[in-house]
Amino acid sequence: MEFEDHYRQSQRPKFDCLLFDLDDTLYPYSSGIAAACTKNIQDYMVEKLGIEESKILELSNLLYKNYGTTMAGLRAVSYQFDYDDYHSFVHGRLPYEKIKPDPVLRSILLSLPIRKLIFTNGDKVHAIKALKRLGLEDCFEGIICFETLNQPFSPTGNSKETQNIFDIVGHFAQPEPGVELPKTPVLCKPSIEAMEYAFKIANINPQRTIFFEDSTRNILAGKQVGLHTVLVGKSHRSQGADYALESLHNIREALPELWVEAEQRRAVQYHSGKVALETSVSA
Repeated sequence: MEFEDHYRQSQRPKFDCLLFDLDDTLYPYSSGIAAACTKNIQDYMVEKLGIEESKILELSNLLYKNYGTTMAGLRAVSYQFDYDDYHSFVHGRLPYEKIKPDPVLRSILLSLPIRKLIFTNGDKVHAIKALKRLGLEDCFEGIICFETLNQPFSPTGNSKETQNIFDIVGHFAQPEPGVELPKTPVLCKPSIEAMEYAFKIANINPQRTIFFEDSTRNILAGKQVGLHTVLVGKSHRSQGADYALESLHNIREALPELWVEAEQRRAVQYHSGKVALETSVSA
């Protein structure tokens, strides 16, 4: 038994989970999905929230920069809206046909006998649609998405009358001493709180997890919480990135140890089975 335990410990793989962002990571930015999503968000702000079109660009940029997503920022500055309605408007009209099946990535993912999860700021319906378009819907154990980290929210009937919108544009144009940015009730990357909550829910050990992500700020946050990090879609590492990949198709070249560890897992399983067999026979 002592030998078996020592053998297992010495052969224990360094990684036990691969954590993947979805949009612009599993499929390329060049698909045009991100641009379409941005337009839908801006249309929502005009049509549903009544924000002047001339103010949209500066406002949305500030919200995204300071809160991780425009949605999180809108809630922070006190806009009231139904989360499902927002996602339906923003993602429901996306040109999903631009996301093409990726049999190469599918083959790579299926060749790795290691736990694989999606971690996206998007909603579950969007994540499932994108994964199905890619042909990867059965390659992951689960999806950590917006609904995983956030409770449903729907404004009350008189919420429009009671909204007191924080002027974030004015705040940065003419900062007032002692006035801080309001906090958002939405949990999302790159919030450390959101990441740690995701780890708890999904039982993830960040020290034994590789995080694949296209956002440099999410990569930096991932490193801060202990993840091993891979910046996707870039040829050079950003701050906090352990590796950089122009495409996930290059995982094997950049991280050959994953396949080495896969062989180690098979060896441990074989050895464990052999020991169990010999024990039962000798008994």
